[in-house]
Amino acid sequence: MAWMTETAGDVCAMRCAVASPCAHPRLVLTTCILASSLAFVDGSVVNVGLPAIGNSLHASAADLQWVINAYLLPLTALLLLGGALGDRFGRRGILIFGVALFGAGSILCALAADLPLLLGARGLQGAGAALLLPNSLAILGTAFSGEARGRAIGTWSAASSISAAIAPALGGWLIDAFGWRTIFLLNIPLAAGAIALAIAFVREAKHRDDAPLDWAGALLATGALGLLTWGLTLGSGRAGWSPAAIGAVVLGAVLLGAYLWTEKRLGDRAMMPLTLFRSANFIGLTALTLLLYGALGALLLLIPYVLIQGEGFSGTAAGAALLPFPVVLALSARTMGSLAGRSGSRLPLTLGPIIVAIGFLLLLRVGAGSSYWTGILPAILVISIGMAGAVAPLTTAVLTSVDARHEGSASGLNSAVARLGGLIATALLGGVFSAAGTALFGAFHIVAIACAIAAFIAGLAAFVGLRDRAKPA
Repeated sequence: MAWMTETAGDVCAMRCAVASPCAHPRLVLTTCILASSLAFVDGSVVNVGLPAIGNSLHASAADLQWVINAYLLPLTALLLLGGALGDRFGRRGILIFGVALFGAGSILCALAADLPLLLGARGLQGAGAALLLPNSLAILGTAFSGEARGRAIGTWSAASSISAAIAPALGGWLIDAFGWRTIFLLNIPLAAGAIALAIAFVREAKHRDDAPLDWAGALLATGALGLLTWGLTLGSGRAGWSPAAIGAVVLGAVLLGAYLWTEKRLGDRAMMPLTLFRSANFIGLTALTLLLYGALGALLLLIPYVLIQGEGFSGTAAGAALLPFPVVLALSARTMGSLAGRSGSRLPLTLGPIIVAIGFLLLLRVGAGSSYWTGILPAILVISIGMAGAVAPLTTAVLTSVDARHEGSASGLNSAVARLGGLIATALLGGVFSAAGTALFGAFHIVAIACAIAAFIAGLAAFVGLRDRAKPA
């Protein structure tokens, strides 16, 4: 596809970085795009399949939330460890292993005979995504430098977001024509291509981090997020805040405190070094990522679901409803990445989320019998414009906030926070999944207002907490 390639002039301008010579920059970029697209495609295409999966496997509203969260939970909890594994054992090897694990999980999802097997396979996909995502971005960070890095990251960001938005349309057609199991088979050619290109063209950096791995932190993070997710899912559902829901949240908070204590004790050897949060820039970027991607995750999940359940759309039509999103990103995100590399990220990271907030407020016009062209489309266009201004500058700002040795861990942390936003958002959507008729649109409007507030605060966090500065040596 056109957005995956570079012109001859661009290729000449791209300089390979310090870590290792980069003889095939376009193919390295394509490798990273294919690998990361696995995670983004699967994170969105399943949204369209939720009604069909629920009917086929007799799943309740809470079960449907876990189809999403069984993937997001290991992805969120293990992303930091995935970045650290790449820093220590080599990013190419961990990338290839993660892609293979993801492909195996996809095959098992397609073959799952019941809900527990599907959830287990989704967990395997999430673990694979936790390995491939931070290392694909870290490989880009060491393959390009200067303005070329900004363009490469802009292309990567745009391609990842585009694939996440195109996937529902293709997935919806597959569901209507062949059934929901086929959506998981979309991942197999992507995985095979990424592995082949990585073996052939990605070269390892010479530097390896020999610090011991933070297994205790990984276990505590997984336990804490699992309990918090379970508690929030129960509390937002029809049963409300029962003793079980409250107990799960409290115990999850205790484990989260133990995780933070462990990370503080380990210092720079932790998978999430708390010293990073001494920087106002990093705090601002982390808050922005959590809020903005949480709101975006709710959008990509709920728009297809509401159109199918509330408006009677087919899977194909509901998935196609999001197609304006990748078109806008394709036209602008790469340019924004290059601009941020030259002039700084604070302004686009302030304005972008505020524009996204306005788009969410436009969703309040959506109701039973409303037109897609006057209800959904204007909101998606405005949200897309805002996200185009934020996606690539955010990625660039994260990579320029740390030294080269910690790029894998930093990109892993940023990706983990983004997925954590989606995890929390999904866990809190029980009221929408359990509603029907006019109540479905009322619950949807409440979520739209909450997402608008989150996006506005994200822009405010960038304005207050972010200062453009040179990358540390």
